[in-house]
Amino acid sequence: MNTQLLRTFLEVSETLHFRIAGENLGLSQAAVSSRIKQLEIELSASLFDRTHKQLKLTPEGHRLIEHANDILDMWQKTKQDIGMSRHQSSQLVIGAMMSIWDIALHSWMQKIHRNIDDVGLFTRIYNPLELRSDILNRKADIGFLFEPPSVDLIKTRKVASIPLHLVTTSKLATTSHKYPNLVKVDYGESINDSYRIFLGEQHQAKHYMSQPKIALDYILEAGGTAYLPKPMTFQLTQQKQLFEVEDAPVFHQDISAIYLAKGQKLELIEQALDLFPEVKSYPTHL
Repeated sequence: MNTQLLRTFLEVSETLHFRIAGENLGLSQAAVSSRIKQLEIELSASLFDRTHKQLKLTPEGHRLIEHANDILDMWQKTKQDIGMSRHQSSQLVIGAMMSIWDIALHSWMQKIHRNIDDVGLFTRIYNPLELRSDILNRKADIGFLFEPPSVDLIKTRKVASIPLHLVTTSKLATTSHKYPNLVKVDYGESINDSYRIFLGEQHQAKHYMSQPKIALDYILEAGGTAYLPKPMTFQLTQQKQLFEVEDAPVFHQDISAIYLAKGQKLELIEQALDLFPEVKSYPTHL
């Protein structure tokens, strides 16, 4: 199948307008219409209802959207795999939430580069549901999550336990138990529960942020207090730009790798994961 037809279909499904889709793709309206007609002939299905003033997707068109995205993703992975240099014999597609990239994966990827020959890396940012789906569909090889799913076909391996310290830009706040401009970062339900127990009702967060890096940048600019990963704040506390709050409990956020329990790349995947340092077990702090 011509992937350009699918890309054109997805653009029209977003805009619901042949002319605007053509402008976005650098094509004439007639060319867009021709591509859609060709795709409909190949599929023996009508993808758009043209009988109304506003273009609408047919039920068949709605069903094609997910398939089209899957086909294009797989085609992209195939091109990456086939197009690797002659010095690379295999590829690892690695996916994770943005926050996990920020706190745990950069140094690990450098270790792969130094220790495993002939491997190319392809990385993507995911939400947890998309990542699990792409692992099962073999569009991603390794995924990293805070709270891994329990699925028979997927193998789970804890690779890191990141300490989260309560830090503040106000030195006075380190001992006063008053946390100005408190920012709550979403680390998953287990950490959120511990966070609520410690802070209680008297310390309601003023801001809620999904990414620790965004929270860090915010409090450095505006001032404030937040639970943040130790690897992200260590240098800043040494430089006295941030201060650790005394007597605040230290939480530990586990990070797990998920991958197919059976597959052609299993040996390579486990070799790569062996490059993480041994994960320590930490006691509960509450």
